Amino acid sequence: MNAVLIALLVLPLLGAALTLAPVFGPDRAVADRRALRLNTVVTGAVLLLAGALAAGFDHDDPARMQATTDVSWIPALHVRLHLGVDGISLPLIVLTALLTFLCALYSEKRLPNGADRGGAPDEHRPSAQAFVGLLLLLEVGMLATFVVLDLLLFFLAFEIVLIPMYFLIARWGSGAKVPAANRFILYTLLGSALMLLGFLLIGSKAGTFDMQALAAAHGSGLSHTTQVTAGLAILVGLAVKAPAWPLHSWLPDAHTAAPTVGSVLLAGVLLKMGTYGLVRVLLPIVPDGTATLAPYLGAFAAVGIVYGSLACLALARPGAKGDLKRLIAYSSVGHMGFVLLGIASLTPVGVNGALFANIAHGLITGLLFFVVGALKDRYGTADLDTLSGATGAALYGRAPRLGVLLAFAAVASLGLPGLAGFWGEVLAMFGAFDPADGLSRPAFVTYMVLAGLGTLLTAAYLLIMVKRVCMGDPEQPAPVAEVADLRPYEAVSWTPLAALTLLAGLWPALLLGLSNPAVKHLLGGG
Repeated sequence: MNAVLIALLVLPLLGAALTLAPVFGPDRAVADRRALRLNTVVTGAVLLLAGALAAGFDHDDPARMQATTDVSWIPALHVRLHLGVDGISLPLIVLTALLTFLCALYSEKRLPNGADRGGAPDEHRPSAQAFVGLLLLLEVGMLATFVVLDLLLFFLAFEIVLIPMYFLIARWGSGAKVPAANRFILYTLLGSALMLLGFLLIGSKAGTFDMQALAAAHGSGLSHTTQVTAGLAILVGLAVKAPAWPLHSWLPDAHTAAPTVGSVLLAGVLLKMGTYGLVRVLLPIVPDGTATLAPYLGAFAAVGIVYGSLACLALARPGAKGDLKRLIAYSSVGHMGFVLLGIASLTPVGVNGALFANIAHGLITGLLFFVVGALKDRYGTADLDTLSGATGAALYGRAPRLGVLLAFAAVASLGLPGLAGFWGEVLAMFGAFDPADGLSRPAFVTYMVLAGLGTLLTAAYLLIMVKRVCMGDPEQPAPVAEVADLRPYEAVSWTPLAALTLLAGLWPALLLGLSNPAVKHLLGGG
C-alpha cells in the first residue's frame, strides 16, 4: 500500500510535467481537447488509487499510521521523506481526489472562462495545457499535505498549492481577478512564513522534524514557553488558510473572482489544509501550548460563526447587489468557525465533529459552487438581485433540476438532520458544552450559545437565497423565457457530491468510525 500512496503523488506530478512537453499538436483546438482529456484520465486514475488505498486500509486499526514510507531525505537537517495515512487523513485524501476528478470532468465541457470545449479557439485565452498543468500540480500539493509526516515536508506541500491557485484565479478568473489573486497570495504567504518559524522552533528544540516522533513525545522536552510561542506562530499561520476571523478577508474576493473549479477546490480542499494542520500538528506536538491558546481560538471561532452569518444576511437582502459566490464564501467563514470551535474544545467529541464538518463542508460547498457557477454561465452574472428580478432565474419554473440541486445543497449547508452538514456542527457544539479539563466551561458554553445563534442565522440567509433564486421576486412579473436545465455533464459531475452528502448524513459512522480512534490516539500522545 505504500507504493499506492507514492503513486498518488507521482502520477499527477508526471501529468503536470507532460503538459510542458510538445505532444499535443500544433492545432490549438485539438491540443486543448487532448490536454483536457489527459486531465480527466490522470485525475480519474488518482481517484482509483485513492479508492484502492481506502479499500486496503485496515479499518480495524485506524489510529495506526499505514502505508508508510520513511527514508532519509536531508540528513544534515534531520529531514525524512516520511509518508503515511491514518483515519484522520484518509477521508481528506479521498475527498481531494474526488473533487479534483469532478473538476476535471466538468472542465472537459466547460472551460473556466465559459468557452465550450468544442468552440472556436480564442487566441487571447490562456491554453488548456497551462490550466491542466496547474490543476494537476495543485492536486499534488493538496494530496501531499495530507500524507507527509515531517514538518518541513508539510510546509513544502502547504506552499506548493499557492502558485497554481494564484494563476487559476489571476488568469482564468473574472472581475477583479488580479487584485483578488494578489491578496490571496499575500495573506497565505505571510501566514506560511509564521508557520515555518513555529516549525523551526520546534525542530531546533526537539532535535527532529518527524511528526510521529514529536506526537509520541507529546510535548515532553519542549518548555511551556516554547510550546506557546511555537503554537501561536503555527496557529496564526494555519488560521489564515482555515480561514478564521479576522484573517479571512482574502477569501470573499478570491471566491468571487475565481473560476468555478477554482472555487470548488479552494473551498473543498484548501481551507481544510489549515484545519487539518491544527489537528495533526498543534494537538499532539504542543499540547500545553494548545491548551493555553484554545480559549482564544474558541472565541475567534464563535465570533466568526456569527460574523459570517450576518455578512451573508446583508448580502441576501433585496437591493444589496449581493454576489451569490461572495455569499457562499462568507458562509464558509461561518462553517469553518464550527470546525475551529470543535478543535478548540480539545475533546474527542469536538475534534471528531471538526473533522466530520471538514468533509461535509467540502462536499456541500463544492456542490454549491458548481451550481452557482452554472447559473453565472447561463446568466452572465451571479448578482442576487438580478437572479431574483424580472429577468432572473426563478429556477423552480425555468430549470427545476437546477433549482432542486441548489435547494438541496442549501438545506444541507444549514444543517438539516439527515444530511452531512448536521453532524459536524452538533458534535462541535457538544464539544464546546463540555470542554477538556483546564478550559473554562462558562466561556465555552458561551461560545456554544453563539454558535447556536449562528445556526439560526445560517438557516435565515440560505432560505432567503433559495426563495429569491428559485422562486423569484413575487413583486416582479414571472420570466417566461426558458433557460437550459441541468446538462448531462453537469449531472455526472455533481451527482456524486449530492449522493455523498446524503450518505454521510444518514450514516455518520462511515467517517466517525475512522476518525474517532485516531483522534483519541493523538489527544493521548500518539
